[in-house]
Amino acid sequence: MSLAEYMLRKPIAEIIRAAPGHTLRPSLGALSITALGIGCIIGAGIFVLTGTAAAQFAGPSIMLSFVLGGIACAFVGLCYAELAALIPVSGSTYTYTYVTLGELVAWIIGWDLVLEYAMGAATVSVGWSGYVVSLLKNFGIVIPPAFAAAPGTVAEKLADGTVVYGIVNLPAAFIVAVLTYLLVIGTSESARLNNVMVAVKLVVVLAFILIGSAYVSSANWHPLIPQNTGEFGHFGWSGMLRGSAVVFFAFIGFDAVSTAAQEAKNPQRDMPIGILGSLAICTVLYIAVSAVLTGIVPYQELNVADPIAKAVDVIGLTWFSVLIKIGALAGLTTVILVLLYGQSRVFFTIAHDGLLPPVFAQIHPVRRTPWKSQILIGTVVAIVAALTPIGILGEMVSIGTLFAFVLVCGGVLYLRKSHATVARPFRAPGVPVVPILGILFCLLLMAGLPLETWLRLLVWLVIGLAIYFLYGRNHSVLRKRSLPMALGREP
Repeated sequence: MSLAEYMLRKPIAEIIRAAPGHTLRPSLGALSITALGIGCIIGAGIFVLTGTAAAQFAGPSIMLSFVLGGIACAFVGLCYAELAALIPVSGSTYTYTYVTLGELVAWIIGWDLVLEYAMGAATVSVGWSGYVVSLLKNFGIVIPPAFAAAPGTVAEKLADGTVVYGIVNLPAAFIVAVLTYLLVIGTSESARLNNVMVAVKLVVVLAFILIGSAYVSSANWHPLIPQNTGEFGHFGWSGMLRGSAVVFFAFIGFDAVSTAAQEAKNPQRDMPIGILGSLAICTVLYIAVSAVLTGIVPYQELNVADPIAKAVDVIGLTWFSVLIKIGALAGLTTVILVLLYGQSRVFFTIAHDGLLPPVFAQIHPVRRTPWKSQILIGTVVAIVAALTPIGILGEMVSIGTLFAFVLVCGGVLYLRKSHATVARPFRAPGVPVVPILGILFCLLLMAGLPLETWLRLLVWLVIGLAIYFLYGRNHSVLRKRSLPMALGREP
């Protein structure tokens, strides 16, 4: 049954009462939720975009950028937790907005989620490319720089001053193609493998902090906030703000913690501890990593896709370098896999509601996967990853995600008024202050992004609205079934 059909059979007040068929067994305590959060949050952003943001925008103040990003996530996370506990149907931003704010807003969010999932996968694959090229170099295998960078970007600067420009990023396209194939044939990571990958990511991060701290030169931290160049967002306080908007990518995944709200033993106590605790721990780790990174390598030299790999190469410990790169690759691979998987499932849900063509909801008769949708998504992501610079990709992911978070906070405010008496397993504290602060912090971070990124978002939304009014609105399951009901007939 599609979400639209479910809503037609059950009015919203009944949907948000957690019917028995949609209730999960409470089994998670605060510690388990915190551990889940750490595993979800630590991922691609810290391995990929930290160096770019430091080199281009924030300098050593990238440490402060992570603080600002963590604060914004705390407010949004509490709002996510309330909606996840309140609405017992598939836990995604698309679902929340469909139930609370209606089909059109849900479509906008669903279309916006492409920036988080598909473009996120492209961004991570570019970072994966940087790390695999660096790792292979340790074993004497050299991939020509021009074939591991986007067209027009600087792939390498030779000793004689010659600049080599990129042609196509083949490793990035390769990993997307491989993981798409695995998803099509039905191969998925088990819970055990996921736990191993989480452990590997934590070991890599902690090892870099502990070993790398011995090689830090505090002179690289001065000035902490480099003087602004005269252009907004290029160092100074505005640079710190833009850096925060760019590295916000590092916090993506925390929203998955909120979906555990229905399984918390004591949601009113455990959810704030789990969300705020995991965010606090990850923010501290991020600050420490960025401090060590900018302390080892001058921030001007960190404009690369694999900043941590560059830092460990500077240290000169070959064994440590190989360990870090293997760990980063393992973590990045699972992130790409999950993002590609998530994108196909979002499209699957939207197609079931009639807003996308049926091809996106077609299941392979044997593999039981949305194979046509997965292949289409993988093809597009591979092309984008091969041809687009990582900086542009990262900014698009951040602005798309922040925009989705604004609507989630708005959904909490709306439901507190429209359905004030409905029992909530978890209530975000301090409403309306908390969701309003969540909206304001997200808008603040969005304001730190360049005008070109806003224009790309606007163009993307216009394309999405055109698809909705030309196709989705005319094929909507909700509209087709609700019209006869409005005329007094049974659908």
